[in-house]
Amino acid sequence: MRNEKFKIIQFVREFLILIDKQMDNFPKKDIELKNRIRTNSYDILELAYEANTETDTDCKRKLLLRMLAKLKVVDFLLNLSYDKQIITEKKYYKFGTKLDDIVKYTTGWIKALGCG
Repeated sequence: MRNEKFKIIQFVREFLILIDKQMDNFPKKDIELKNRIRTNSYDILELAYEANTETDTDCKRKLLLRMLAKLKVVDFLLNLSYDKQIITEKKYYKFGTKLDDIVKYTTGWIKALGCG
């Protein structure tokens, strides 16, 4: 289980790097969308670190559930970006693959806590 926690953080960090590299071409009129994607992505990293250091199982579970909610928000925002043709299908797929990995490991972590 310990390895799984760090794997999530690794995936989130890789996702953030990908976001920073791939989102340079956002039009100015959609800058708020770009900022929300970035902000929520950094929130996910923060929640992963908090959950990793939390000792109370119930609190850890709540942090992980908040993390899943943020992941859904980021997924929605990326989908909106794709629908508005701001990001390409290739980029959308790349982001989605990373998000799927994070979701899988997060739900596995919740199950490993005996709460899910």
